[in-house]
Amino acid sequence: MKKERRKFSASFKAKVAIEAIKEVQTIHELASKYEIHPTQIAAWKREFLEKAELVFSREVPAAGNEAENTKEKELYSKIGELQVQVDFLKKVLGK
Repeated sequence: MKKERRKFSASFKAKVAIEAIKEVQTIHELASKYEIHPTQIAAWKREFLEKAELVFSREVPAAGNEAENTKEKELYSKIGELQVQVDFLKKVLGK
């Protein structure tokens, strides 16, 4: 039986990374607390520190448009459905 991968939200990753940066608890203690492998916590900490400068930059990263991208995907999906219906009706009506 295959185990399903766990998915963590960005806010959870940031919370764990900040706790790792504070060094109040060791990475191994955090790993047991959140049931995550210590290597994963170290990777999130490293990534958090590497991208910390983006917080103060004036440029907005493209990932901030997730809601817009979701809406766009929904619209393209609807266009695809309507195109299939049009093609079917053309075929049925003999045009």
